[in-house]
Amino acid sequence: MSRLSIFLLLTVTASALMLVHSQYETRRLFMALESAKKEAKRLEIDEDRLQVERRAQATPLRVEQIARQQLQMRTASPAITQYVSIGDGSVSVKGTQP
Repeated sequence: MSRLSIFLLLTVTASALMLVHSQYETRRLFMALESAKKEAKRLEIDEDRLQVERRAQATPLRVEQIARQQLQMRTASPAITQYVSIGDGSVSVKGTQP
């Protein structure tokens, strides 16, 4: 009987240790899952913010301001338009530019 008792004691002890290890792993994986969910939520909010910023950067008024200020562009008018006509193998340019 003592061999059976020792075997049962070792089996119960091993089972208890496996249970503790299993619970530890479950908690660790649950915390990792929660952390990943938080990170995903943060990235989703960040993506939404960046989408709003991108839409704000692409407004026609902002594009026109950048074109005027940084690129020194101006709107086309008949006074600065050049017309190119090709005829008989020669090219002629008409129009004025200030």
